[in-house]
Amino acid sequence: MTATTATPDSPLGAVPARPAAVRAGSAAARWERPALAVLLLATAALYLWDLSSSGYANSFYSAAVQAGSESWKAFFFGSSDAANSITVDKPPAALWPMALSVRLFGLGSWQILAPEALMGVGTAAVLHASVRRQFGAVAGLIAGAVFALTPVAALMFRFNNPDALLTLLLTVAVYCVLRALEGAHTRWLVAAGAAVGLAFLTKTLQAFVILPPLAVLYAVCAPTRLRRRLGQLALAGLALVVSGGWWVAVVELWPASSRPYIGGSQNNSFLELTFGYNGLGRINGNETGSVGGRGPGGAGGGMWGETGIDRLFSDGVGGQVAWLLPAALVLLVAGLVLTWRAGRATDRLESMARAAFLAWGGCLLITALVFSFMQGIFHEYYTVALAPYIAALVGMGARVLWEERGALPARAALAGTLLLTAVWSYVLLGRAADYLPWLRWTVLVGGVLAAAGLLLRRTALAAAGLGLAVALAGPLAYCLTTVSSGHTGSIPTAGPAVAGGRGFPGGGGRTGVPPGAGTGGDQRGAFPGGAFPGGAFPGGPGQGQAPGGTGGLPNPGQGGNQGFPPGMPGTGTGTGERAWGGGRGGGMGGLLGGTRVSAAVEAALTKEAATYTWVAAAIGSQNAASYQLATEKPVMAVGGFNGSDPSPTLAQFKEYVARGRIHYFIASDGLGGESRDGRADRGNQPGQGAQSSQGGVPGPGGQGGANQGGGPGGGTSSAISSWVTAHFTQVTIDGSTFYDLTAPKA
Repeated sequence: MTATTATPDSPLGAVPARPAAVRAGSAAARWERPALAVLLLATAALYLWDLSSSGYANSFYSAAVQAGSESWKAFFFGSSDAANSITVDKPPAALWPMALSVRLFGLGSWQILAPEALMGVGTAAVLHASVRRQFGAVAGLIAGAVFALTPVAALMFRFNNPDALLTLLLTVAVYCVLRALEGAHTRWLVAAGAAVGLAFLTKTLQAFVILPPLAVLYAVCAPTRLRRRLGQLALAGLALVVSGGWWVAVVELWPASSRPYIGGSQNNSFLELTFGYNGLGRINGNETGSVGGRGPGGAGGGMWGETGIDRLFSDGVGGQVAWLLPAALVLLVAGLVLTWRAGRATDRLESMARAAFLAWGGCLLITALVFSFMQGIFHEYYTVALAPYIAALVGMGARVLWEERGALPARAALAGTLLLTAVWSYVLLGRAADYLPWLRWTVLVGGVLAAAGLLLRRTALAAAGLGLAVALAGPLAYCLTTVSSGHTGSIPTAGPAVAGGRGFPGGGGRTGVPPGAGTGGDQRGAFPGGAFPGGAFPGGPGQGQAPGGTGGLPNPGQGGNQGFPPGMPGTGTGTGERAWGGGRGGGMGGLLGGTRVSAAVEAALTKEAATYTWVAAAIGSQNAASYQLATEKPVMAVGGFNGSDPSPTLAQFKEYVARGRIHYFIASDGLGGESRDGRADRGNQPGQGAQSSQGGVPGPGGQGGANQGGGPGGGTSSAISSWVTAHFTQVTIDGSTFYDLTAPKA
């Protein structure tokens, strides 16, 4: 036992110091740094491997990155285009590192995604540093390895969604709180508040999920007087408000007429976006303007999969993050039991160890509960936020039980945890049909042998090594599957496709049209119920079906275009196509993934581009993003991400056209054009009144044209489309349909 320094007014008891095993100059230090270097280099190699295979990944964010690299105003606001028509539906902090990279090194896949991979390496380093302080180098290395090999981490730190930066910042926040607890250090607590504030500028209210357990932990356990603890928390809260609120204040005070529209809001307000679509709406399902979002009084709830305590263990989510989740929960309990006996003024290592279990465990439990029961939009990749908490608990819990291995109960707890992990890995590996069938049996048998060996003191060390390999074998396989292929679109998933999940075509979550959403497809990719949430595609027909389909999206590759934009699955191959992201465009008619842009289309849009503010306008940000990334010129995203934002209004759009600021309007084939294989669009024949998959665009001769299925802004998109089709000349470029806004109909 190490010596202690008593602090009478501290509920934790002793003031902690680094244990002897990790003090500078000790024998352990000679191998620790090389081991840490190996961990970080291996993490970097894993996350950077064949990074360009994902192309622009989520073109929605990549287009905003391109815009920010061209315009500092677009950089500041997070605009979708350099002409600042509308922002992305998140605050811009996650875009800033990528935009700076592109500004320095030019537009490309590596320039966009490499900063994300480096954030993953940084998260592993912070996690290792935090666990190491109380539990030693081995525990820190185990925690770092478990994190790096979490499949959803290998996915999201090679992708450009905001979750990579969010995960890094929240890990930093926990680390800073634990440093503050060591001696009631105000500066570390203020740093934690600043980290959470920056996390708010990354993904709004999700950053605040971990605040309750951390704030309560510090208020109860910091080694100083209660009055000082509360004052320090107030200062940390002020740091949070300043670091996260300065940008919000500027945006809200900036005249709306001279800034871009706030994407994802219905009233051009970032505060509305924060507390509605991106905030409380995610909890209660009331997400006006979102995909299947219900307005006030509408039906909804559970539309993104079944809610409940078992959600994180379900078919679609389990393989992403839950490989060691049962072990983490068991080790959390074991760690608290073993460290609680430290009392109020005993061993300093045990007292801080208890605080670490409470911090990481509290963050895990509250985040898991929110994910399990939130009724709004929920995607599997959100669970990357759990990865550091699980990894820390596994590293800490394994170390604590190993130190107590002389007692049979501790050895039994280790053995039981390992056996549980092996059985659970066997179950998860079995969910992917024909995926490495030998591995699941190897893991199961190896787990049984390692668990038995842990019960015997003479074989415990060898059994521990075997057990670690068994525990990480399944996640490692999923990680290698994930990094060996590209991922594009808005809803990527890690690992192979699994039965009952929402993986997308090509396996491994390469986003496209969900297989099985139409008739006769593989149901593993369908949305719950085999159709879109809420029974309709936003902005499309409100009759419980996707455009041109029956009860959902058509199965990819089953023939002609059924209401999809040019280059979408099922539209034929066309000529001169330029593939984005290493695969066919995204799915859902361009809502969740981009489209292909041919060389001929690119040439047409860039011709005389300097004459126009926007070379084109398209309904939906993903659709617009593909053309913007191809041309590197501004393309207006009418209606924002979902095509349901009321921006621009019809009057504003007419004014832009009258002033010659927009050249083309990009139509989906649902506007009466022909599909890329030359056949008529079966989903939108004249006179049928069908609508495009993008924002409710009516087919020529159709009835209505109002948005029946989308949010409030979908009617604006539909009105713009109706006006364009009625007044401007349709042109076909390489099989794709456009309207020349400089050529009115006679």
